[in-house]
Amino acid sequence: MKSRQYSGLDRGIMFLDSVLGNLSQSGTVREKRPYPAESHSESNLNENEKKHISALMRVNHAGEIAAQALYKAQALTARDDNLKKTMQQSADEEEDHLDWCESRIKELDDHTSYLEPIWYAGSFGIGVIAGCFGDKWNLGFLAETEHQVVKHLDSHLQQLPKNDNRSRAILEQMRKDELHHAVTAENAGAEILPKGVKRLMTLTSKIMTKTAYKI
Repeated sequence: MKSRQYSGLDRGIMFLDSVLGNLSQSGTVREKRPYPAESHSESNLNENEKKHISALMRVNHAGEIAAQALYKAQALTARDDNLKKTMQQSADEEEDHLDWCESRIKELDDHTSYLEPIWYAGSFGIGVIAGCFGDKWNLGFLAETEHQVVKHLDSHLQQLPKNDNRSRAILEQMRKDELHHAVTAENAGAEILPKGVKRLMTLTSKIMTKTAYKI
């Protein structure tokens, strides 16, 4: 299995993420959750299936890179301390997702998206802008983002080979977490976003999805 080589820009992104994480949380060390695929044996997959699965997981990994930036930015701009904690908890769970997706991609001997810095920088900027409009709109953006992620995961679950239980276990746990994040944001007072904003988010998501699938 090939070891992952980080570029200088990748390392810069990871350093920035670490700094932002330290600014938005208490500094306590969080225990990582178990790898959902651990209890499932590897399936007998042909090369085309491996290629497609790894591409799907690359899309999800890119989404988690974006989610990390989004949540860190929103946690930094949130006015309410309880909201900051909610954002950080969601960011922690997204970090688990990031690790799980990367582990699965490595198992399939493939690579994560080469455009990770772009996904991170773009999402961080969007998160800052959303946060500037106030906590309720911040939560509304979060909720809509997570609902769109759930739709993507539903699509990916349908595309997986029936015998690929390792990938399925990962995506099912991710789906459960993302839906929980959306409901939590809505219960905290999220505003419903205008239809135009939702359409723009959908368009942006499609561009990222199609690009990350290939690159």
